[in-house]
Amino acid sequence: MLRRFGLGSKHLAHPINIMIELIRLNGQPFLLNAMLIEQIEALPDTTITLMSGKKIVVRNEINEVKAIINSQFVKIGLIAVHKDVEGS
Repeated sequence: MLRRFGLGSKHLAHPINIMIELIRLNGQPFLLNAMLIEQIEALPDTTITLMSGKKIVVRNEINEVKAIINSQFVKIGLIAVHKDVEGS
């Protein structure tokens, strides 16, 4: 399933580019490709570790970053929205 969306392969010419807007500690907004994120921690500042090992500290709370990423993934269909339907 991931390969269908171009994930998990470094050999594809056009990997998915999902930019999210976050705020640096100095108050400057910036865009980050969410597909490059390996992990997010609260140390207590929200620290994002990229797949390259680079760390970025942001003002955004960890739950806010998670919500922004999930919202973007839903928009492009990487995360399905489950709705309970009565009778199913």
